[in-house]
Amino acid sequence: MEKRAVVPRQIRYLLAVAEHKNFTRAADALGVSQPGLSQQIKQLEDYLGTTLFDRSGRSIRLTDAGETYVAHARKALFELEAGWRALQEVEDLSRGVLRVACTPSFTESLMPRWVHAFHEHYPNVHVYMSEMSLDAIEAALCADECDIAVGFTDVRTDDILVTPLFEERATLVVSSTHPLRVAGAAITPEQLSDVPLAMLVEGFAARTYADTYFRAHKITPNIAIEANSISAVLKIVQLGGMATVLPQVSGDVPIGLSHLDLPEPITSRTIAILERQRVHRTAAAKAFAKLVMSATRQLGHAASSVDDESLRS
Repeated sequence: MEKRAVVPRQIRYLLAVAEHKNFTRAADALGVSQPGLSQQIKQLEDYLGTTLFDRSGRSIRLTDAGETYVAHARKALFELEAGWRALQEVEDLSRGVLRVACTPSFTESLMPRWVHAFHEHYPNVHVYMSEMSLDAIEAALCADECDIAVGFTDVRTDDILVTPLFEERATLVVSSTHPLRVAGAAITPEQLSDVPLAMLVEGFAARTYADTYFRAHKITPNIAIEANSISAVLKIVQLGGMATVLPQVSGDVPIGLSHLDLPEPITSRTIAILERQRVHRTAAAKAFAKLVMSATRQLGHAASSVDDESLRS
């Protein structure tokens, strides 16, 4: 079981009751007796000289004073957890934890190779990899739920440190046997209007950029299938007959697929490393950032092998 920061007992009890809104359920979750829990909360209220919980109804709720104090208690817990991780890490990365997140585009291409390369160099660092939207990544970084992420430069949070890497290029992805691939000629807007498309559902950034492109070039896309998974879209396209518009974020082409240039360049986005500013930066996060920057400098910005010396310099 992963060790956690030592938190003062009354603060742990307070946050548990605030979460469960019930002394009995909070006591069960903490593994303590309900009378003992109630006594600790009462002692805390006596010490603070105010009532933290309104116990008059069927369920308890925080008073105004309680809301204020709990907000500060959660911040204190945040700092204690950060301090605990700082104590646990060692600069030579003989042990530790890396919590890394990425947007869906990268789970099919770059991120698995980066994580695998990191593990080969630092096998005793436990890696937690998460896929989430850019908005969710911003929230996770600000809430200290991940250490580093790979996303895009267009973040909206001032607390996020952005390190640009390279620009993605959107292409028409088809199977290797698709008529457009076999013809080998430049694609016209009319052809793009006719070809059946399998697209990501609305809400994905890649879909938003594709829709903007279609409108700008007065293309009425023939969207036959929509899915909420890049992997699913690519598997559909591999079966032949359909195409999709997705960013090509690496030099690799999945087996059975080809990337074709669109009639006109599509608006590009800049891929970036994202971290929270002005907080402790773990040795694992620093090493992962160095790995990513080293990998994207090689082979025309496509991650491939990782040079040992570049990681340790």
